[in-house]
Amino acid sequence: MEQKHIALITDWNQEGKGVARVAGKVVFIESALPGESVHWQPVRVKKSYAEGKIRHVLKSSTARITPPCKYYTRCGGCSCQHIEFSAQVALKQRAWLSQMQRLGKVQPKELIAPIYGWPWHYRERVTLTAGYKQGQLQIGFRARHSHDIVDIDYCLILPNIVSDALPLIKDVLQRWPEGSVQSISINQGKEVIALTLQAGQMSSNMRQQTHQLIDRLQQQTNKPWQWWHNDGHHIEQQTVSTATPALSYSLPEYRISIFYTPSDFTQVNQGTNALMVHRAMQWLQPQLGESVIDWFCGLGNFSLPIARLGATVTGVEGVEMMCRRAQDNANFNGLAERANFQQANLFDISGKQIQRFGYAHKWLLDPPRAGAQQLINALSELDVQQLPKRIVYISCDPATLARDAGLLIKQGYQYRAGGIMNLFAQTAHLESMAIFDWGNN
Repeated sequence: MEQKHIALITDWNQEGKGVARVAGKVVFIESALPGESVHWQPVRVKKSYAEGKIRHVLKSSTARITPPCKYYTRCGGCSCQHIEFSAQVALKQRAWLSQMQRLGKVQPKELIAPIYGWPWHYRERVTLTAGYKQGQLQIGFRARHSHDIVDIDYCLILPNIVSDALPLIKDVLQRWPEGSVQSISINQGKEVIALTLQAGQMSSNMRQQTHQLIDRLQQQTNKPWQWWHNDGHHIEQQTVSTATPALSYSLPEYRISIFYTPSDFTQVNQGTNALMVHRAMQWLQPQLGESVIDWFCGLGNFSLPIARLGATVTGVEGVEMMCRRAQDNANFNGLAERANFQQANLFDISGKQIQRFGYAHKWLLDPPRAGAQQLINALSELDVQQLPKRIVYISCDPATLARDAGLLIKQGYQYRAGGIMNLFAQTAHLESMAIFDWGNN
């Protein structure tokens, strides 16, 4: 007789899985929610933990809802559509606090209210994989636990104007020779939408069809479109017209426009990004006469608002091209006198190199998932009078934030406040912000 596995879910982790204890072992169960009783099936069993999937929900959480998307059960693009939106945010905050304590043995003195963002139609930058099945083109996200492509005709997390364009894009690309296209990326900017096709060598006929596609998309959406070709090595714009606006997003509160290309990193969710920048400026409080360093500055998403508020900012980034783009953005926005950008390897930096940038009253950190461990360790090489009085840390991985928070506390900083930002609704991924003050300030 088959063993019946029953579990009471007591927690929820940063991967969006329910957590239970069964016979002294931690069990992670996909899609399970705290408070639920589930009949589950093991899919992986290790010495100290097990992973499983739900066979039947015996007692449902009040937060469980029916997912609105017909692709949800297979598609790997989302993992939380079965959770009511406000409960998603609460669970993410709970998982974030757990990570702080478990991995860093730290907690903020003040818990910041979450930035909720928008539940649907928020993702203005997306890459969809392309492949073929029985000669038919498929475009979509990878399936859960598989490299299969879930072929989609719409997507609820994309803006309607982008989602509605997918059938037309697929209809044109279906005519291309099988294997021609590997992926499509779409960026919805403030004034233009950019379609990037990752494909090998394109024939003149394929190029002509793509130009016709852009014309049809512009007619359908009543909005300008660009198209870019990614040959696997370089991305080059194919629609060059003075009538086509450049790709950009705005931070209206600071009267800033930031220009970028499809290969540049930008947040997928510009509405919530604006809220994130606003909160960062509230906590950083840049003042006239102050100097600020924006580490991992990218295109100037935080640097330019800092300059607009009166401080002098140095943006530091590992990629030289990004520094040039950021400086161009500073010039365009009339902030060149208060913003300059320099290249440095921030994963191999010393205290002596930090000193070359000059003293900064405050720092802003916005590192990738690997965090800012080397940069924070280098603080120990500075004299006390050279330390920034406040550090605002923007994080895309609670695990590395927890680690780095522990390092900052050991160096004499107080973990003043922290909390989450829900930039990726319907997924378990979260961004967060932490504020550290030197000494007892």
